[in-house]
Amino acid sequence: MPSAQHTTTINRPPEVVFAYVLDGEKCPEWRTHVMDIKRISGDGGVGSVYAQGVRGPMGRRIAADYEVTVCEPNRLLEFQTIAGPARPHGRFEIGPEAEGSRLTLSLDSQMKGLAGLFMGGMVQKTMDSEVRNIERIKQILEAGSPSQASAPQSTAD
Repeated sequence: MPSAQHTTTINRPPEVVFAYVLDGEKCPEWRTHVMDIKRISGDGGVGSVYAQGVRGPMGRRIAADYEVTVCEPNRLLEFQTIAGPARPHGRFEIGPEAEGSRLTLSLDSQMKGLAGLFMGGMVQKTMDSEVRNIERIKQILEAGSPSQASAPQSTAD
């Protein structure tokens, strides 16, 4: 079963980090292989569905839609991919850390049969890269990017 995890510390409060990762439409800012994304149902919380296209082999668009399955404000966000050849489960964990937040992204994928045999290595490589992309969230939020201006601000900023 392919799985990957990465943790980073961000010099912003948990509510700012959570607001940023909760807004799935910000994914193209930090996930390099996202071609397009749009929330098609829900308010961003549990049950919300995002239609997403990711760059596949030879630049081809692959559907990778997902649904938010757990949403505990400022602490935990989980999602399940519901379209595409690989359907990983993802988990963002956010916690206070010194003057900011600790953000962990974990991914795992249940791949069975021939798909697991033939695609497992490629899926593992993609997931390893994907979890490391949270370092871009750190860069964006710590730089005070205008795109995160809609996130709640803390008086500690």
